[in-house]
Amino acid sequence: MAQAHSTGDGDGSGHTGPGARLRRLGRRLRQDRGLWRRGIVLAVLAVLLALVMLLHAQIPNTIGNLGSLTETFLPWLGLFIPLLLILAFVRKSATALVALLIPTIVWFSVFGGLLTDKQAGGGDLTVATHNVNADNPDPTETAKAVAASGAQVVALEELTPQALPTYEKALAAKYPHHSVQGTVGLWSKYPLSATRPVDIKLGWTRAMRATVATPEGKVAVYVAHMPSVRVKLDSGFTASQRDKSANALGEAISDETLGKIVLLGDLNGTMNDRALTAVTSQLRSTQGAAGSGFGFSWPAAFPMARIDQIMVKGVEPVSSWTLPETGSDHLPIAARLAL
Repeated sequence: MAQAHSTGDGDGSGHTGPGARLRRLGRRLRQDRGLWRRGIVLAVLAVLLALVMLLHAQIPNTIGNLGSLTETFLPWLGLFIPLLLILAFVRKSATALVALLIPTIVWFSVFGGLLTDKQAGGGDLTVATHNVNADNPDPTETAKAVAASGAQVVALEELTPQALPTYEKALAAKYPHHSVQGTVGLWSKYPLSATRPVDIKLGWTRAMRATVATPEGKVAVYVAHMPSVRVKLDSGFTASQRDKSANALGEAISDETLGKIVLLGDLNGTMNDRALTAVTSQLRSTQGAAGSGFGFSWPAAFPMARIDQIMVKGVEPVSSWTLPETGSDHLPIAARLAL
C-alpha cells in the first residue's frame, strides 16, 4: 500500500505553503517567550537614540556646548541603527527589533529629504566658496580648480598676505572685479560696489559685504569665515567666540537693504547647530533646498560635516554641489541660483 510522505513544508495537518510556514513561526514565537524578554537594554538604547535625534535642540549647551557638538554630527547618529540591529539579531530579541523602528523612522523623517536629488537645470547666477587653507601648498592650482566650476562669483576664505598675490594673478583673467577684506575675498565677473568689511566682533576682519551688479539686478553678497571651534577633553566643544560672531553676522544681514542676499563662507557649523540660528533663521541653505545628499565639505580627506555654506534670501536655489578636492583641508562648494 502506498504511503503518504511529508515534504517538510506542512504543519502536521497535511497543509503546506506560505500559510503553514507563518503558522509555524507564530507557534515558535509563542513558545519562545525569550524573544520578547531578551534585549530590553538594546530596546532602551534604541528609544534613547530616537529621543536624541528628535529632541537635540533640548540638549543643553551649558556643559561643553554638548548640544552644538551633537548637532554638528547629528546625521552620523544613524550609524548606531545598523549596529543595534546586528546586536538585536545576535540576541534574538524581537523587542529590540521592534524598538529599532522608532529611531529609523525619526532619522528618515529628519534627514530623508537630503537623500533625494533636488537639483534642476536653469538659473541665472553660479556662485562658489572655498576655505583655501592658510597652509595650502599650491594656491595656483586651488584657484584654477575653483574657477573651473564656472561660477560668476567666487568667495575665498583664509587668505594670507603671502598667498594673496598668487590667487589674484590666477583669477584675474576670469574675474576682472575683486575685493579683499582682511582674510576673505570676493572675485566677480560683474561689477562690485558698496564693498566693506563686516564686523563680527573678532578684532580683525574675517567677513565682508559687496553689491554685485548682475544682469538680473543687484545682489548683496556676504563672505564670512566664522572663528574655529575645538573639541577638547577638558572643556568640551569650545565655540563661544564662533557663537558671538554668528550673532554679529546675523545682525548685519538683518540690516541689509537689498532684497536679494547671498552668504558664502566657512561658518564652522552646520545648519542644525542652534548657535548659528541668528544666521540660519534668515537664510536658506542651497544644499538643503536644491542639493543631492548631505554635501559634507570638511575635512576634505573624509568629509563628515557641512560647515561651509551657501545660503540665500530673495533668490531661488536651483542646484547645489560639492567640488573636487584641492590642496585645502576643506572642499569647495558651488550653487546655481535663479534671480
